[in-house]
Amino acid sequence: MAAKVLILAGDAAESLEVLYPYQRLREEGYEVHIAAPSKKKLQLVVHDFVEGYDTYTEKPGYTWPADLAFREVDPAQYAALVIPGGRAPEYIRNDPDCQRIIRHFFERAKPVAQLCHAALALAAAGVLRGRRTAAYPALAPDVRAAGAEFVDAEAVVTWRTSTPSCPPRIGSPPPAWSGTSVPCHPTRSPIYRGRSCRARDWQPSGGAS
Repeated sequence: MAAKVLILAGDAAESLEVLYPYQRLREEGYEVHIAAPSKKKLQLVVHDFVEGYDTYTEKPGYTWPADLAFREVDPAQYAALVIPGGRAPEYIRNDPDCQRIIRHFFERAKPVAQLCHAALALAAAGVLRGRRTAAYPALAPDVRAAGAEFVDAEAVVTWRTSTPSCPPRIGSPPPAWSGTSVPCHPTRSPIYRGRSCRARDWQPSGGAS
């Protein structure tokens, strides 16, 4: 039976950060479920940068069905967790069941990949203190307020945790899982340097760059 991987999402989650891990993990043979505040069709979004803007813009992205609601999730059934960014982490972090799910994976040292703005959800769940993490650069004060070290890098890989700051240019599952099966092997926190914050920079094939 295939190992199961859980993705925590919601309306306004970043399209690429939901669908790219979803498709790639399925290609690697995992059974992947998307959970959200309720079981419904989610409206994902696309963030990008436009010349003259001081921050990113947002446009409607794909729609995609959630397989189950947070309250229905038994995290013990899943080998690994992915938390995409976008605006979804701003509000799913307040859901007690979302926090319950996140704590389960950290308390049991299961693999976790959190992307971009997902650090907000980890902070709300109280699991960032004492850790090193990348995140969308504007979240540096939030990461530090949660008791973690903010690392300005494309991704940080720590014990069973991968934290890309934005959609990384990778053609494989999150760096902490690459070349391994889930559960992954522990690593010594290598930092993947470089920056890739534009959606169009996410390359669907090839290796890390």
